[in-house]
Amino acid sequence: MNKRYSLNQISFQLKEDHNFEWISHYGKVFCVYDQQDSGNISFGIEKNGVKRFLKYAGAKTINGSVEPDIAIANLRRSISLYEDLRHPYLVNLIDHFELESGYALLFEWFEGESLHNHWVYPPPHKYNHPDSPFFRFKQLPVEKRIQSLNHIFEFHVQMERKSYVAVDFYDGSILYDFIRNDTRVCDIDLYQRKPFQNPMGRLWGSSRFMSPEEFELGAVIDEKTNVFNMGAIAFGLLGGELDRSLTKWDAGEVLYDIVKKAVEVGRDNRYASVEEFYSRWKAALNSTYGEAL
Repeated sequence: MNKRYSLNQISFQLKEDHNFEWISHYGKVFCVYDQQDSGNISFGIEKNGVKRFLKYAGAKTINGSVEPDIAIANLRRSISLYEDLRHPYLVNLIDHFELESGYALLFEWFEGESLHNHWVYPPPHKYNHPDSPFFRFKQLPVEKRIQSLNHIFEFHVQMERKSYVAVDFYDGSILYDFIRNDTRVCDIDLYQRKPFQNPMGRLWGSSRFMSPEEFELGAVIDEKTNVFNMGAIAFGLLGGELDRSLTKWDAGEVLYDIVKKAVEVGRDNRYASVEEFYSRWKAALNSTYGEAL
């Protein structure tokens, strides 16, 4: 039976007892994210009027797909990713520390909402519930959605230049601030440094955004894999997600043709890199939207 907890009257559940007395030293809890399958549990905390986001591994979470020791190892490994890939459109890691029974990462707070808030709005509700962040995002003018995509692409161009590949990037890795029209990438914990070959058959991630090679044991995961991922995200935010027809696309045929090439099943038919893809995308934007973007 799951164990119920309450911190500052914020309730959450775990599979087993765990000590969270330490958390009051870092701030007062005002929200909890306990539904992730990563094995992490995360908290919104506030101290001296400053909000932070604290990600913790070490507890047995209710939906965790790995044991706490694996979650701790993954979280430790991610520190170098957040430090090496610092970028204006990536959530900002400010501290990390070991605790008696786990490990924690502390981030600046970003007033955004996950575009795949699956623990509150599971499919198909995310597509049609008026309060779903994904539904609200899809109602935004296409120009604002394109600006958000531009930020995502810019971060991944830098990632690629630093010889990394994106693993487990999906709409749940995107935070959007509806007030400021601002975007951040989060949860890059499983990104890998090149060279990288698929070690497990089906890699971590959402199949809605994964390339064929991410299901193939031993396949090379590289720039062309990143290109597919970025194209699939574009279809998620501007089109019909897995329905990649022009009729479901909101941003015109020129941009559609650019993105369609990015998600070709055959690797050799895609762009060579995210940098090339983004260059073609920007040129198409200029011809389609001009100074509006």
